[in-house]
Amino acid sequence: MHNLYKSLLLSFLAGSLTLSGCQTTRKADRLYENFDYSLAIEEYQEVFSKKEPDLKGAQRLADAYRLTGRTKEAEEWYAKVVAMPEADPINTFYFAEALRSNGKYFEAKTQYQDYARKVPAEAARANAKAQASDAALKLLEEPASAIVVNETQINSGNADFSPTVYDQGILFTSDRGGNVSSDKDVDAGTYGWTGRPYLQMFYAQRNADSTWQMPAIASNTLNSVYHDGPAVLDSANTTMYFTRTHMVEKKQKDVNVDPTSWVKKPLSSDYVNRLEIFSARRDGANWTEVKPFAHNKVEEYSVGHPAISPDGQVLYFVSDKPGGYGETDIYYSELQADGTWGQPMNAGNMVNTVGKEMFPGFDQNGNLYFSSDTHPGFGGLDVFKVKGSRATWSKPENLRAPVNSPKDDFGMVFMRGANNAQVGYLSSNRDSGNGTDDIYSFKLLSNAVLFVTTLERVQVKGKRAITQPLADVRLKLTPKETNDSVVAFSDRNGEYKFGVQKGTTYDLVGDKFGYLTQSALVAIDTVKLADTTRVTLIFDKSQKNQVIAMENIYYDLDKWNIRPDAAKELDKLVRMLKDNPSIKIELGSHTDSREGHGYNQVLSERRAQSAVEYLVSQGIARNRLTWKGYGETVLINGCADGVECTEDQHQLNRRTEFKIK
Repeated sequence: MHNLYKSLLLSFLAGSLTLSGCQTTRKADRLYENFDYSLAIEEYQEVFSKKEPDLKGAQRLADAYRLTGRTKEAEEWYAKVVAMPEADPINTFYFAEALRSNGKYFEAKTQYQDYARKVPAEAARANAKAQASDAALKLLEEPASAIVVNETQINSGNADFSPTVYDQGILFTSDRGGNVSSDKDVDAGTYGWTGRPYLQMFYAQRNADSTWQMPAIASNTLNSVYHDGPAVLDSANTTMYFTRTHMVEKKQKDVNVDPTSWVKKPLSSDYVNRLEIFSARRDGANWTEVKPFAHNKVEEYSVGHPAISPDGQVLYFVSDKPGGYGETDIYYSELQADGTWGQPMNAGNMVNTVGKEMFPGFDQNGNLYFSSDTHPGFGGLDVFKVKGSRATWSKPENLRAPVNSPKDDFGMVFMRGANNAQVGYLSSNRDSGNGTDDIYSFKLLSNAVLFVTTLERVQVKGKRAITQPLADVRLKLTPKETNDSVVAFSDRNGEYKFGVQKGTTYDLVGDKFGYLTQSALVAIDTVKLADTTRVTLIFDKSQKNQVIAMENIYYDLDKWNIRPDAAKELDKLVRMLKDNPSIKIELGSHTDSREGHGYNQVLSERRAQSAVEYLVSQGIARNRLTWKGYGETVLINGCADGVECTEDQHQLNRRTEFKIK
């Protein structure tokens, strides 16, 4: 739903082929032609549950799903459309877009290439999209850029997006519905495109314990009876700039009919919806002096999505005004000495593309964040970061996963975090089944990397255990004292790279079916010159009675007490037992063949028992542990009595092992 509500989100042609109508779809067609897509979907579904769809109906249903952001259903119906002999080639492009939005990059690339062959005039655009699909696969290999959490307490089943930090919480845009006036019992109207109420601005206060109070609709000064939002405040919190939709008389043939998505299609009435920017001044708890931005021009085009630079001197916004680089561009206007805003200027082609750029915003350092559907990314809208100002910018940097996803990600806003951490909120429809957006909180990670290697331990009789890469291990990384986990899987080389925050301690847990779970506590150094911390997890199969040798468990000659170096190794066993609370083990100790049989038997029993007592002292229940001394009865090589062997060969026999019972 976000792409219906986010002003400037979609700019695809909504028109379908003009084919002969079908009597049974007449009502659905009428709803579709009036842009009541939500109701049209219901009618088409009803008809097609009883008969096979024709081309016109199938394409219109696919279009309706696309225009309401329901990419899963759009993919299903565009697949049916492109299989029909007379289907317009544009459906191949839309099919590719849906596949890409659903994270099916290889399949999307194939459809983009097919569209390029069918429509040579669009080959450059289609091939660029195909290359972007390849780029998305490479981006997936990069370490996580942030910890992202869905703020479920304030999200509704409708669209909730574009938060801005406001007082003790956030001001955000939603179509959940509510009274448009504090003193009039009037509900917000219904928007036919989505079948839900018009967009309004809401306020949600965050408590000291990070829980949320129930969102409440903002004052009627900020909300009208039509679409309102999103909004942004200046650094002093005294001036607000916000988007408002107006209906104006149509003066040209092809105009925007959806006030929030810039879909271009002729409207049968004499009116069209366009966006404007307004400002308001704070007066205590109230907002007053609401006035339009000097460069609104609803007769010809829309402006919206305001953002103010940290110094308050430059206002950035989005517009589809003629003369830009693409469908929607980011523009800026400078504050003049007399307090007015100067003539808008295009922010340049380093930021703007032939597609859609929108939802600008800034962090405290003055870096610009914006969303684009054309710069290389995962699909839909991705968030990008650039440094600079006005029309001079660095190369856009994709913020990678999990900030970005195959769906639409946008509306990034920052707030001050502890220890200068980069934290804030963003919007995405990644978890939505009906196309609507949710608000997420995020914490950006530093450029430090945690490089995890997962290995399988393979026991080789007569030799030390060897290791080999273990793929598809589920790795869960959680900052200490939080529940904000990131989950990934080791690749075919048994490796994965996490983006992490310096100065933070993480719990790392790895598990795979058929293997014992392993974990580690990882502290990311704040002063270490290298930005990469490496951790290796070694996995043993969880088979009963399989003997697993522990490395580096040494005892002094004729001694059985646990030395400090042996304690470090036994601590690993303690952690493994805590990670696998259902298993019981037998701990066995072995000697080499030197000294007498009786002496070696007693010595091995004492060593095994002392290891068990150490595990108990570290919190392992005694009923999970048994012990046994094997003396020299289970040698793993030929170094028996009378056989000349090296010290290293004898050492292989002086070992401590455990096996699952």
